[in-house]
Parts: sequence; C-alpha cells; structure tokens
Amino acid sequence: ATCGHGCKYGECMGPNKCKCFPGFTGKTCNQDLNECGLKPRPCEHRCMNTHGSYKCYCLNGYMLMPDGTCASSRTCAMVNCQYGCEEVKGQVQCLCPSGGLQLGPNGRTCIDIDECSTGKAVCSYNRRCVNTFGSFYCKCQLGYELKFTSSRYSCVDVNECVTNTHRCNLHADCLNTQGSFQCKCKQGYRGSGFDCA
Repeated sequence: ATCGHGCKYGECMGPNKCKCFPGFTGKTCNQDLNECGLKPRPCEHRCMNTHGSYKCYCLNGYMLMPDGTCASSRTCAMVNCQYGCEEVKGQVQCLCPSGGLQLGPNGRTCIDIDECSTGKAVCSYNRRCVNTFGSFYCKCQLGYELKFTSSRYSCVDVNECVTNTHRCNLHADCLNTQGSFQCKCKQGYRGSGFDCA
C-alpha cells in the first residue's frame, strides 16, 4: 500500500488510506484530534487539549482520581488550587494539567514553562521552536516550508523567485538561496537590488 500524501501521525493501510495513531485525525493524520470535544466527554469537569492527547483537571474543591473522575475533597477546597489537586500520604498538592506547566511560587496556580528558551525542546534541523501555553511545537525556519517529499515530511527551501514573494526591483534579477534570496541589479543599473537606478 502506498499513500501519496503520506501519513504524518499514522500508518498507511491501503491505497491512500491512513490509520491514525490515537489523538490524531485527518486524511493524512496531520491534525490533532480535540478529545475535549468528543461525546461522551473524556473528563468529568474540565479538559485541556494537548498535541496528540488531553489532560483532565477538576474544579476547585475536587480531587482528580486515577480514572479521570473528580471526587469531592474538603482538603482540596481549603488549598484553593487553580487546576485541582491530589492527596499523597495525607499531604495535599496542587496539580498542573500539562508537563509544560509548573506550579507558581504560591503553590496553587500554574505558570508556563518556556521549553524553547530553557532548551527542553529539541527541534530537528531546519526547524524552530514556538512556545505555547503548557507546550511547544516545531515550525520550519523562515524561508522554508513543510513539504511531503521522498516518503516523509521535511522543511524545504522556498524559492522566493518562483513564488514571486521577493521584493526585488523591477530592474533587478532574483537569485534564490537556501532559506532566502538575493537581488542583483540588471546590466546598466546600479543599486542594492531592491533599489536600482
């Protein structure tokens, strides 16, 4: 079986038929499935969608149980956590619904961890890190676009001269370079390539 467009987060099962990994959807399995919008809802109280998955958390005064349900807890109500809490050996701890969040100095609210600046995020060659609340994703560097070539997705140079996205002067030639472009004034003209006289 061959899938001409590839299966980004899944397996090719038949001619252009992808079987997506859990948490992903779409013809080429390239879209994140928002589990929080499914019926029946996967979480009893609140749900946070994440890339390829989701996290459950409870309203204040409730405790997240291992099966994703929320149980009333007087101790949780007293601590006043932003995203619910858990009791470990009689000690009450506030929870954050994602690994990209950490408990703030007050021990009750969750603050974002910038995985891009702390170096926790590793993006492959030609990709840059973009921080989001509670997570991050890898995006192609400027001057590159995501394309499906030779049975995989990779960041390929954008030829600004062909796509006409260059800002070269009318009297200049456009020269494509890796990730960028250059402008050179035509014979008989002088200037930067953006301005030619």
